[in-house]
Amino acid sequence: MIIYQVYPRSFSDANNDGIGDLAGIEQKLPYIKSLGVDAVWISPFFKSPMKDFGYDVSDYRAVDPIFGTMDDFKSLMRRARSLGLGVIVDMVISHTSEEHSWFKQSRARENNKADWYLWADPKPDGSPPNNWVSVFGGPAWRWDAERRQYYFHSFLSSQPDLNMHHPAVQDAVLAEMDFWLDMGVSGFRFDACNHIFQDALLRNNPPRENTADALHPYGFQVHLYDQGRPEMLPFLERIRKLLDAYGAFSLAEVGGVDPLKLMGQYTQPGRLHSAYSFALMRPDYSAAYVRNVIATLEEHIHPSSSACYAMSNHDKPRVATRWLQGRDPVDTAKAHLALLLCMRGDICLYQGEELALPQADVPFERLQDPFGISFWPKFKGRDGCRTPMPWTDAAHGGFSTIEPWLPVDSSHIALNVERQEGDTASMLHFAREMIALRKERPELLHGRIAFDEAPEGVLAFSRVHEGKRIRCLFNLDGVVKKVTGLAAGDVVLSQNTEPVGETMLLGVSGFCLLRN
Repeated sequence: MIIYQVYPRSFSDANNDGIGDLAGIEQKLPYIKSLGVDAVWISPFFKSPMKDFGYDVSDYRAVDPIFGTMDDFKSLMRRARSLGLGVIVDMVISHTSEEHSWFKQSRARENNKADWYLWADPKPDGSPPNNWVSVFGGPAWRWDAERRQYYFHSFLSSQPDLNMHHPAVQDAVLAEMDFWLDMGVSGFRFDACNHIFQDALLRNNPPRENTADALHPYGFQVHLYDQGRPEMLPFLERIRKLLDAYGAFSLAEVGGVDPLKLMGQYTQPGRLHSAYSFALMRPDYSAAYVRNVIATLEEHIHPSSSACYAMSNHDKPRVATRWLQGRDPVDTAKAHLALLLCMRGDICLYQGEELALPQADVPFERLQDPFGISFWPKFKGRDGCRTPMPWTDAAHGGFSTIEPWLPVDSSHIALNVERQEGDTASMLHFAREMIALRKERPELLHGRIAFDEAPEGVLAFSRVHEGKRIRCLFNLDGVVKKVTGLAAGDVVLSQNTEPVGETMLLGVSGFCLLRN
């Protein structure tokens, strides 16, 4: 499955208030369909105080007014269905907003919800119950004067974590999923999947030996007890039973101590269908590193399930900048997309990736992300990958007629959809071509993957299905590479390559798909 991720605040603004909305997404569904993808994953549009821009849910069954109404969502669903596009909803079930009625009742110990969140008494000296820290910096425990206890929050202090050990909490969360499944959604992407359970004994995390790269104290610990807990596995089986009743799909976002291994655990038979990690959203793009990621996932993912590969999303710097390293931006973006679509498993494309959008430069005074505001300038936050989608040459890239919630980068306007539609050599045209090729070739769609010998800096593997083989060669280095010993074959698709007998010269950002 190829999934296109939409960040609704920044995709298309139908009512021209500077913030994207569901009606805007519906208007652009034909464009999404034209890419050749199978489904659209929409980041949270639930009712929310927006302190973490929708990832702090105050009502799972309501559309936040900035995005429209429930009727808007139903209209979007009808249009997607008519186009043959699935709609995947982003479920945030590790935590809620502090404004959720569940938390208000839990804080007041009302309606048997006293222990629906992770509450704990202070130590005798009044300090937090253990050494856990927040992903966004600072302690992961916040004192609540009303309860005279601390509550745990993996992220912002306004995002209290649910106590998923409680059977009634699990039942309530499953009921929220059932609500959307009844509405006809194709499935769910599960946010921060490794954060859903914590150690019931609240044991301290051990220290990390190497903290040189730590942005803040979160990087000083090995997170054994505040995430990735084994209690998650039977709960995933409960989720799968619900999904199977509707024929729905599931995709997990997985981080943590050993995310590739955890992806394998979460996608074992009877659990989730697919999972992705941030492994290909890191600075390292070397052939050796990418090969190791693929090999590790091939080792851990059960054959009945699949890994999901993603190079960009709403939380990480865009791959077009992160892996550029001084090379030609369009050629390099094409090579990365070709690599992504040659991998075995599901694929996630983030909005604008098909345009080769670079990371936007958002000045400090325009930052919205609390994570970036706290750690500027060492860390500039997540706003640079969340800026509005450029559609035309018009003001603000045609996203909105007024100044949008984040500025549109001038480099993005030069790469807008309308311009690229008119240029057959553009990244957009290439993206459609590559997606179509993946769907046309059973080797790329269904084939097993086997690594081939190649010189340093070249990632080489074969996709094999029913005796047919496509050999995939990617130069991930910054200099020309020579691959020798190639058997005769037809070139399916290539860039910056020169065949010389049984040798292939791969130029910078060069790749070649050979059918043998």
